[in-house]
Amino acid sequence: MNIYVAGNNGMVGSAISSKIKALKGTNLITKNRNELDLTNQAAVHNFFQNNKIDAVVIAAAKVGGIQANNNFPADFIYQNLMIQSNIIHSAHLCDVKKLLFLGSSCIYPKMANQPMKEEELLSGKLEQTNEPYAIAKIAGIKMCESYNRQHGHDFRSVMPTNLYGPGDNFHLENSHVIPALIQKFHNAKENKRPKVEIWGSGKQMREFLHVSDMADAALHILHLDKKVYLDSTKKMQSHVNVGTGEDISIKDLAVTISGVVGYEGQIQFDTSKPDGPPRKLMNVSLLNSLGWRYKINLKEGLKETYSWFLTNECRSI
Repeated sequence: MNIYVAGNNGMVGSAISSKIKALKGTNLITKNRNELDLTNQAAVHNFFQNNKIDAVVIAAAKVGGIQANNNFPADFIYQNLMIQSNIIHSAHLCDVKKLLFLGSSCIYPKMANQPMKEEELLSGKLEQTNEPYAIAKIAGIKMCESYNRQHGHDFRSVMPTNLYGPGDNFHLENSHVIPALIQKFHNAKENKRPKVEIWGSGKQMREFLHVSDMADAALHILHLDKKVYLDSTKKMQSHVNVGTGEDISIKDLAVTISGVVGYEGQIQFDTSKPDGPPRKLMNVSLLNSLGWRYKINLKEGLKETYSWFLTNECRSI
């Protein structure tokens, strides 16, 4: 089986690619952004025509934290819509047998019932800080469902919770909460700063999944028998949540990360900054029923991530 992983250089795509390489009977196909512009429809279609692709994993996306989503909303909606639309449509035209689209837990309404079941999609208003990104991801789910309904394809979608791990983006302003906190606490320790300030109240609850577990889950869903997948989902609600089913407050997360890093100063929360949704916890009962559960606990995952950071990304900002 020839499997094309779009976004293979990103954190998730890299983890998925590594696991595909280890599988017998599979051939990994990749292109970096200099070789293939995924926002260019003609280039993407030409790539699909010139390669025998049996399955596709769409891990390519423009991603970022609250600040990045606030500052670049047009970039987030445009780039994500173009990337996924070009790949899904080309997969259709070139008769790709299987496709897996990776979305995000931000597709669910801000005040969705917790833990969030798959049927919570489109049941209320989205969180404003990442609405453009969420709308793009919702469109990706509906594209997969629509191509399945009209053309009989086997295009699937998984919605991961917040991901972290080796290969993450540790930029202080444009990253997600775990890498940003690792960078902050590391810098504070190295510069002997007496306190670290964190956005929001710290009361908001979040769920986190190690990227290696995410890669396992993605390939598990991709390789499920088609009948099993169809029997477990609905034609217009076919996405599957991927997470741990457990959450932690940002305050407790910060304390845990400060301990992993070895920072001994004070932690202060800036309540003038937005919290985002009060809670985001995935209901993963469907995923569990399909035979998959997470393996890496948060503290051990954070230790591994900080070790990777020290070796690969360590810098003071």
